[in-house]
Amino acid sequence: MSDYTVRTLRPDEHRAAVDLFRSTLHVAATTDETWKIVERAQQPGRTLGAFDTELIGTARSFDAEITLPGGARAGAAGVTGVGVRPDRTRRGVLTELMRAQLADIAARGLPFAALRASEGVIYNRFGYGVTTRSRGYEIDRRRAALRPDVPAGGQVELWPLDTALEQLPGLYAALPHTRPGMMTRPPYWWPGWERHAREATSPVLTAVHHGEDGPDGYVVYSVERKHWNDPAVLQVISLHTGTDEAFNGLWRYLLGVDLVDTLRADERPVDEPVELLFTDIRAVKDTGGGDELWLRLVDVPAALGARAYEGEPVVLEVVDPVLEANSGRYHVSPDGARRTDAAADLRLGVDALAMIYLGAWRPSQLAAAGRIQPADPAALGRADRLFATPVPAWCGTHF
Repeated sequence: MSDYTVRTLRPDEHRAAVDLFRSTLHVAATTDETWKIVERAQQPGRTLGAFDTELIGTARSFDAEITLPGGARAGAAGVTGVGVRPDRTRRGVLTELMRAQLADIAARGLPFAALRASEGVIYNRFGYGVTTRSRGYEIDRRRAALRPDVPAGGQVELWPLDTALEQLPGLYAALPHTRPGMMTRPPYWWPGWERHAREATSPVLTAVHHGEDGPDGYVVYSVERKHWNDPAVLQVISLHTGTDEAFNGLWRYLLGVDLVDTLRADERPVDEPVELLFTDIRAVKDTGGGDELWLRLVDVPAALGARAYEGEPVVLEVVDPVLEANSGRYHVSPDGARRTDAAADLRLGVDALAMIYLGAWRPSQLAAAGRIQPADPAALGRADRLFATPVPAWCGTHF
């Protein structure tokens, strides 16, 4: 028996939970002014607290949707704000919070949970797996001459912050979500973006591209400079486009911003073809990549049945020690997914299933690393083809 309890917090307890989480990141507590913004990000009934005589841990989520291979969307809980007070860590508090949260998400009928991990060693044991990866790069503006055949793009308009706060939610929602892993941004997501923009040390600017049919892409960026004659870095915070014209036009705009030496973009799609815009491809230097979205299949049969497949069937034996109802064998094919008593071709944990679900990793890669156990080695090739996606998965949303 533990000496603490876990329960859903009341709205009047949300600020204490936010401040506890901020303390685990070594960030100061919210001010009254900041709380006016942050309070709007708290979806009622989605914040858990662990108590002994007082609050010692917390985890919250918000309801969103995630794009799946084939273009369908499904409900996902965006998990965030997870932290345990430093004097209460390593006592099972996080485990109880995670188990209680997953049980709640399952009870509400959401097939997925998703998070952005602050540490890479925590969440596998709760069934999460790295589901999207990203790249980062820098562009040397002195060498970055656009090729003469790069299309000119349309008109680019700079929006003031208040206009961006009002208009960006609708623009983001209207853009096509073509990559597996992309998430919707409900009203509870946007206050976090507003807080960042209002508290940033340099102005956060939004440039919007207008195509023939109206706005079709935008970039949010800031320019950092320590002293007026120091090199300046333009940091791309967010870039989303619905057309090639918008992608080309926004990069043309960014390269035209004066008093900038370097342009930096982090956590971009692994196949983003920015080098192809320049006469010298070496103007673009990779700065590394890594894990982006971590996914958890909360309802395995529903999740397996929700995405599209191409290829020959495989039978998976899934092991889920946290949500044990998910454990079992599944026949997966282009016709869908169903439970089966047939012999398994591959055996894997629910975290490994998450890693192949959006196509970021091939089943054969995980098998080589010991993460998948094949009963029939020939089934690995079938599984590779079955779970492959036409474009790499990418989320592009911080939370």
